[in-house]
This record gives sequence, C-alpha cells and structure tokens, in this order.
Amino acid sequence: MNGLLAEYLPILVFLAIAGGLAAAMIAASYVLGRQRPDSEKLSPYECGFDPFEDARIRFDVRYYLVAILFIIFDLEVAFLFPWAVSLGDIGVFGFWSMVVFLAVLTVGFAYEWMKGALEWE
Repeated sequence: MNGLLAEYLPILVFLAIAGGLAAAMIAASYVLGRQRPDSEKLSPYECGFDPFEDARIRFDVRYYLVAILFIIFDLEVAFLFPWAVSLGDIGVFGFWSMVVFLAVLTVGFAYEWMKGALEWE
C-alpha cells in the first residue's frame, strides 16, 4: 500500500499546487480588481440592447451543420497528433491507413463544399 501511495504522491502534490495557484489568482483578482458595478454591467445581455424576440425561436439548421462540421474536423486534428508521435513505431501500414482516413475526410469536406453547406447567407 505504501508503494502505491508513493507513486501517486507527485500527482497529488501537482494537484495541490495547481489548486493553490488557481485559488490565489482568483483571490488576487477579487482583491486587486476594481469593483464598480453599474447598470450596464449588471444587465443580463452583453450585446447592449434589450431582446426583441422570444428566446425560444428556431435556429437555422445551417448553424448546427457548421457546428457538426467543426467537431468532425476538430476530431481529425485530435487523431493526427498521436499518429504523428507514433509514426516511427507503426510503420508503413500506419502511414497508409492515415492517408486513407484523411482521403475520406477530404472527400467528405469536398462534398459538403460542393453542396453549399459552408455558404452562409
């Protein structure tokens, strides 16, 4: 049991230091920062004007499409980093499998572009 605790001690020390630094920064910003709230800062809308429609209106489906496309291509980059790090170990098969993966994503991106999904009116 002592060996297990000794292995996790550096992680616990790191978490304690990170938590202490975060608390110190928040406390310092609260103590040193100017606290002068006015009616504009306390208003619920940051855009500077009152809402003119109901908050439950329907959004255009293109908004969600752009969000989904962003997530897809963001995950592509998340797959590229571990692949690039381990490229020397995985060899030619790993290289060509990633080339096929990128080709499929490129074809999908070209399809979305040709269909006009990235056009915002």
